[in-house]
Amino acid sequence: MSSEPHIFFSDVNERQGSFLRRTFLLGGGMALGTVALVGRLAQLQIVKAEEYATLATNNQFNFRLVPPPRGLIKDRNGVTIAGNRPSFRVLVVRDETKDLDQTLDLLGQLLPDTLERRRTIIREVNAAPRFSPVPVKSDLTWEEFSKVNLHAAELPGVMADMNEARYYPFAGAYAHVIGYVAKVSDRDVKAIRDKGEQPPSILFNPGFRIGRQGIEKALDTDLRGEAGGKRVEVDVRGRVVAEDAAGSKAPIQGSEVMLTLDNDVQNRALEVFGEEAGSCVVMDVRNGDILAMVSSPSFDPNLFVSGVPSKVYRALADYERRPLLDKALGGTFAPGSTFKPVVGLAAMKRGWDPNRRVVCNGSFFLGRRFACLGRHGALDLRGAIKASCNVYFMTIATEFGPDAIAETAREMGFGQSFDIGLTGQKTGLVPDREWRRRNPVRGDGKWYPGETPSYGIGQGALNVNALQLAVYTARIANGQKAVTPRLIKSIGGVEQTSGTAFADLPFDPALLKVLRDGMEAVTDIGGTGFRNSQLGLGAVRMAGKTGTAQAQNYGAGSRKGAGRPWAQKDHNLFIAYAPTDNPRYAVSVIVQHGGLGGGTAGAPRAREVMKVALLKDPEIRARIEQAGFEAPEDAGAREAEARGEPVDALPLETPAVDVTAPPPEPTQ
Repeated sequence: MSSEPHIFFSDVNERQGSFLRRTFLLGGGMALGTVALVGRLAQLQIVKAEEYATLATNNQFNFRLVPPPRGLIKDRNGVTIAGNRPSFRVLVVRDETKDLDQTLDLLGQLLPDTLERRRTIIREVNAAPRFSPVPVKSDLTWEEFSKVNLHAAELPGVMADMNEARYYPFAGAYAHVIGYVAKVSDRDVKAIRDKGEQPPSILFNPGFRIGRQGIEKALDTDLRGEAGGKRVEVDVRGRVVAEDAAGSKAPIQGSEVMLTLDNDVQNRALEVFGEEAGSCVVMDVRNGDILAMVSSPSFDPNLFVSGVPSKVYRALADYERRPLLDKALGGTFAPGSTFKPVVGLAAMKRGWDPNRRVVCNGSFFLGRRFACLGRHGALDLRGAIKASCNVYFMTIATEFGPDAIAETAREMGFGQSFDIGLTGQKTGLVPDREWRRRNPVRGDGKWYPGETPSYGIGQGALNVNALQLAVYTARIANGQKAVTPRLIKSIGGVEQTSGTAFADLPFDPALLKVLRDGMEAVTDIGGTGFRNSQLGLGAVRMAGKTGTAQAQNYGAGSRKGAGRPWAQKDHNLFIAYAPTDNPRYAVSVIVQHGGLGGGTAGAPRAREVMKVALLKDPEIRARIEQAGFEAPEDAGAREAEARGEPVDALPLETPAVDVTAPPPEPTQ
């Protein structure tokens, strides 16, 4: 069987047409691609040339924020009490390091103490913005600074420079008033965002510091200043190769803050406490200016600027005398016998005759026996203040009741906080019947008669702080005006509201004169504060009131906690003003668990602080000199000159005395 052969014919024209169609399609596609490419190039190089030129410039140049110098804080005489100082530091830029761990290992060989903070450093470096230098260690010595620079080529991403660091030249003298600065925390940023505000970019700069306590915190915005910036040229890896000075902006320093404090009075106030715990406030009774506000023991705020070591912080926090607590504002204590003039004033306001005598036989009975510290016999109000007689003030307290005492106490400055620019003030407690209804003892909300005698001598539920005691003393000394305290004198050269426009006190000035007569008797012969309240400034004398407040109930024969642990001893208080004939300054002193008595522990400290304030007052000093009395430092100057010693080396304040072992004092 034969099959027919398959014969195929090929048309040359057909094959040529197919080739031409493919060629046309391919050529058309290439042409369209070329047109599109040319169009895109035209768009990039002509239409968007300016936009991409700007982006290229931005890639070439970076603008890095520069923290501004913080504003200075000065005392009333222009002495800088919080300033800035140069500081060498070493920084790490994460994006410029090949291996952060290796870099820190090498750096640890040069600066061994950085190894202790390795975890913290890594956390801060990783959290920082790109190409942002993160301080690893501040306050390098010159040797450390030179060593880092010498090995800079071996440490990619590491640099050393000089910046300004916050500095507190008087260390602990102002720690509680001024506070300190510290690194910005997540809580700081969150607090700003919670207010619906956008945190400023400078807060995220690793070298920036924010006010943490005191004036540094209260006036942080004023003290911050305005951030500047450096326009720097960078390479493709983001490393700085040059700075564009024309495009950089210098930071603006923060506003200068001037306080009413006096540096000499403030330092002396801390000095007299030694190792004791407590507080001291000094006020001008004419305008309310605070000359000193000290809490003891204190701490060095310079430790907190770069970050206080955890062991140091723990030691401060755990110490029983609580150096981190501002005892002048945040510590409250029973005022003890310093409160007795309030009780007398409350009674006089409601008709009590200050010349009426009460007989003290050593005890007061109201359901039980309340002891007095002596048998004072028949006393009027002036004599009762002088002798600090418990029986007298328990008697009038029982007659007029707690509400009358509480009302007068508030009028004299207790139970309230004051607008001095600082937070953290505790208002204390001024109890009355309404307070007892809200805070019942036995569930019935009644004020029991047995509570009143203790209230009359400044004990019981009553508690106050040192600033309130100073305000109260200033109002007694002023005699007419409800003096209120002022701490901030000016901000950025703008004077703050002066404390001269006070409201009138709701008392007849004659009643306050009775209290001053009694307080002058306290520091006179026979008074409970006589021995330790003598200024030694001729006719310039000081009036005051002693006080001892129990920290707990003691057994018979150990009222002051003799032989007991520190925390179980009595608190000792003293309030005073001077000069007695023309009051200028008021002072309050609280010695926490001093265990001695207000006249023994408080009075000598108040005396030394008051002497500095008086001797710095030009009018009072002139009065002393005109009377032919020689101020202590003048006599010391002549003695030094006779010995051939330089006179200007002598301290301005009065010579130091041993206030920890004063002469024996009658019990008050």
